[in-house]
Amino acid sequence: MNAAIDLPRLLVYGTGLGLGIWVGYFIRRYIENKLRKSAEEQAQQILIAANARAEELKKEKLLEGREILQSEREELEQEIAKERLRVQEIEHQVLRREEFLDKREAELRGRDNDLNRRADRMRADEQKLHDDHSKLTKDLEHVSHLTAQEARDLLVEKMTAEAKLEAAKTVKKIESEAKRIAERKAQTIVTTAIQRLAADVTQENTISVVTLPNDEMKGRIIGREGRNIREFEKLTGVDVIIDDTPETVVLSSFDPYRREVAKISLERLIEDGRIHPARIEEILKKVEEEMQARLLEIGEKALFELGVTDVPEDEIRMIGRLHFRTSYGQNVLEHSKEVAYLASMMAAEVGANVKMVRRIGILHDIGKVLTQEAEGPHALIGAEFAARHGESGPVVNGIAAHHGECEATTVESVLIAAADAISASRPGARQENVESYIKRLESLEQIATEFPSVEKAYAIQAGREIRAILRSEQVTDQQMEEIARSMAQKIEKTIDYPGQIKVICIRESRVIEYAR
Repeated sequence: MNAAIDLPRLLVYGTGLGLGIWVGYFIRRYIENKLRKSAEEQAQQILIAANARAEELKKEKLLEGREILQSEREELEQEIAKERLRVQEIEHQVLRREEFLDKREAELRGRDNDLNRRADRMRADEQKLHDDHSKLTKDLEHVSHLTAQEARDLLVEKMTAEAKLEAAKTVKKIESEAKRIAERKAQTIVTTAIQRLAADVTQENTISVVTLPNDEMKGRIIGREGRNIREFEKLTGVDVIIDDTPETVVLSSFDPYRREVAKISLERLIEDGRIHPARIEEILKKVEEEMQARLLEIGEKALFELGVTDVPEDEIRMIGRLHFRTSYGQNVLEHSKEVAYLASMMAAEVGANVKMVRRIGILHDIGKVLTQEAEGPHALIGAEFAARHGESGPVVNGIAAHHGECEATTVESVLIAAADAISASRPGARQENVESYIKRLESLEQIATEFPSVEKAYAIQAGREIRAILRSEQVTDQQMEEIARSMAQKIEKTIDYPGQIKVICIRESRVIEYAR
């Protein structure tokens, strides 16, 4: 009974289920068709919009291309117009030049004709002179009863005797002058070299000034709680002075190389605007690398000026570092170049090796940039460095002996020592107290005026020369030499000075009359 009852129910359920599946299938198909049509419509709209945009871009690019083409066409037309004007100007110049040449050619033809006429006249005059000379010669032979050859022999004999007499006088004069010249030869060589050089020496300072765009930059340089300025001073070894001076920061250091690195680094930081410890370290590292390249450039430039070649790169870099070293205010690189020039001039005078002394001169103080790495005199340190880099024995000896630490074995070494002393001691080369300098000049003038026969005295040439005007009525020419000698001896005993002081005594007589 239960089975009979469930069967219709199952049929109803099955029918309903099948009908539901069938209805669901058609609903799903309907939805899918609708979605597909919607997607196709959207795709169609996107395609239409894309085509429209493409046409629009095509028109814009076409218009832009036409504008560019038009601009280039205008520029080309302008260039063509300029070229035409230039060609026309050249044509005018050529025409003017042709006119000038035609005119010049006509002038030359006229001058040529004139020269031909003058030559004809000169040949006629020459023939006339020759005829007159022959006639006069015959007349003289007839009057003097001598032939022309006999008269010529008498004249030659007389002139020979006179020439021998003059030659003897000249030889005696030359011998006496040669004795005086020989005594002053060494002094002349040195003074000539100094006068030919005539180099100015730039004194070095211990500070560098960096200009700021505004005063607000001072606070950024200092940083929060001063961390930026402390880091900068620690990395560079330079003191940064920030005061009330507007838009200015001062860098102080006795090491010019460090000061230059610090100045460039600070200028880079100010230009960049990002100032913090990490950036300071980064900029400083870059500047150090650039300075190494700059050292090579400075060294190569100095060697090129002196004509010195085949120098190792390490030596070139050390020569560049000399530019950033000073000795009593005198730039060491400029001093080394001056020594090389002075020594080469003296070497040319005495017949020594000019190229070698120039090489020794530029290298002689190279030990000054190595004194922090080794102990001992800078001359010996520089000589060891040069020997390690393949320099020859005479060059090494010239470097080692220029201050007398070892014996000079060549003439070139002696010349380098002399040139070094001249460059270091000549007035104006190194810093000197202004008061002591003025005092020395006053002392020179005072010593000269203490002589009764001196009317006026002037110290000139930075104290290297004293000129005394003598009273002509009280002093004779013979007494002038004694006064000059006594004045020089008194200066030697009274004043300490580098080099030598030239004493010049002047005596003159003037007679004045007026025509009325």
